Parts: sequence; structure tokens; C-alpha cells
Amino acid sequence: MNDHSEKDIICSVTQLIDQYHAGVRDFTGTSLSQGDLQGINLRGADLSYADLSEANLHSAHLRGVDLSYADLERANLQNADLRGAILIGTNLRLADLSQAHLHDADYDRTTHFPQGFDPVLAGLKLKAE
Repeated sequence: MNDHSEKDIICSVTQLIDQYHAGVRDFTGTSLSQGDLQGINLRGADLSYADLSEANLHSAHLRGVDLSYADLERANLQNADLRGAILIGTNLRLADLSQAHLHDADYDRTTHFPQGFDPVLAGLKLKAE
């Protein structure tokens, strides 16, 4: 069961930004599919189970963000800072990870990367199950 009440449901990028600036960091299960989050700063936020499929996260600051089990299929993560992010079970199929900064991000065997992507070469850390 989610700890969010109905009034806490994030319906827009603007709401997400406003709540982040107000000190909220728990955005578990947020749905912003196809949202334009280019350049957004969400360092340290919890976006586990979020739907960010086809979102524009170009140059986003996502350092240390929990993206466990999030859907980022077809997301634009070009030049995004994902250092230290948690990518356990994350769906990154067909995501654009070109020039993304992924050093020390955690992943596991259930994480789905784009075809041909090498997480070891990108500096990610495989977590034991």
C-alpha cells in the first residue's frame, strides 16, 4: 500500500518540481510518461516504481535517485547524471543512455538495459541478489 494520500498524487511536471522544492523526496509510483523533465534536478529523490517511459530526461540531475523497478523504456537520458542511482529492476529498454553519467549506479540481473549496452563498461555496480 502506498503512503501517498490522493492529494499527494503527482499529475504534472510542475507539481513534481514544486513538491521537490518544498522538501518532498518520496515520489514512489509517480506517473509522468512522456513528461518533459529536461535538466530537472531531483537529486536524492525516490522514484521507485515510477512510470517515466518516453520521458525527456536529457541533462537531468538524478544523482543518487532511487529508480528501482521504474519504467524508463524509450526515455531520453542523454547526458543525464545518474551517478550513484539505484537501478535495481529498472526497465531501460530502448532508452537513450548516450553520454549519461552512470558511474557507481547499482543494478541487478533484473535490470533491463538497451540492446548492446555494457553496464560494466559504463561503471555500474552489480548488486548480489
